[in-house]
Amino acid sequence: MERFLQLANGSNDQDFILLGLSAREDMKDSLFVIFLILYLLILLENMLVIYVIGNHHELLHKPMYFFLGNLSCLEMCYVSVTMPSLLMGLRSSPCRVSFSSCMAQLFLFISLIGTKCTLLASMAYDRYLAICHPLHYPLLMRPQICWGLALSSWVGGLLVSVVKTTCIASLSYCGPNVLNHFFCDVSPLLNLSCTHVALTELIDFILAIVIFCGSLLIAIASYMAIGRVLIRMPSAAASHKALSTCASHLLVMGIFYSVVLFMYSRPGHIKPTDLNKVLSVIYTVATPMCSPIIYCLRNREVHTVLKKTLHL
Repeated sequence: MERFLQLANGSNDQDFILLGLSAREDMKDSLFVIFLILYLLILLENMLVIYVIGNHHELLHKPMYFFLGNLSCLEMCYVSVTMPSLLMGLRSSPCRVSFSSCMAQLFLFISLIGTKCTLLASMAYDRYLAICHPLHYPLLMRPQICWGLALSSWVGGLLVSVVKTTCIASLSYCGPNVLNHFFCDVSPLLNLSCTHVALTELIDFILAIVIFCGSLLIAIASYMAIGRVLIRMPSAAASHKALSTCASHLLVMGIFYSVVLFMYSRPGHIKPTDLNKVLSVIYTVATPMCSPIIYCLRNREVHTVLKKTLHL
């Protein structure tokens, strides 16, 4: 971390220019309003989920709600890292950012996306224990274990981000420092470097495989075990009930991992395209907005408590 700060401070006279979203000038004001509303909606949704879980612990006391509260907190931080620069780019494109600000945004973004991957894997593991080992579930997912899994997710994302951001911050950028993106991301920055980036690419790729594919494999293994148990259940109603507790998480995880793995589990030194920006909007805006809706609509307990909270 100290190395990263030294590198950032040592290069604080260097600016980057963010091109932002590719849109016609007559559409930028409308897009600004749309994304601003989406940003406020995401914050409101996730704050409501955190409030409901925190103030109805007697009803929502299961470990899955503890992880859902962590996920909502993460989504609020996650969207607040990228959305302000997206909005700023729509108001004054191109947008100029300092080297230190760019590296700080990159550091936070990588940390949060890594945390989200491991947190989703922890939620899959929780579902595995609840369905495959119901008798031992209270012991296997006692509060200390839940806190340990959540803390390891946050710390893991932080450590990965320190390594990746330090590598990228140590590169030389000779200009023109124009990023074809709406925030400071790995691939656009690697494309701007005028030094040899093979080692940085390798480190980036290995860490992407570890954090993304590692957490995805845990989630897949958990749901394969769940599938085997569901097939052996004698009652179709019991099987459907067990599956319904996983449906929301499966949907959120499927959308997030499919986009993120396409974007990041590959060498970073690739030509940026408008498609990359569209995909980035999906996992930086769409998934944080949809996650609370999916969990609340698909989960009867959360749905019931929400209606009680909102006096519906």
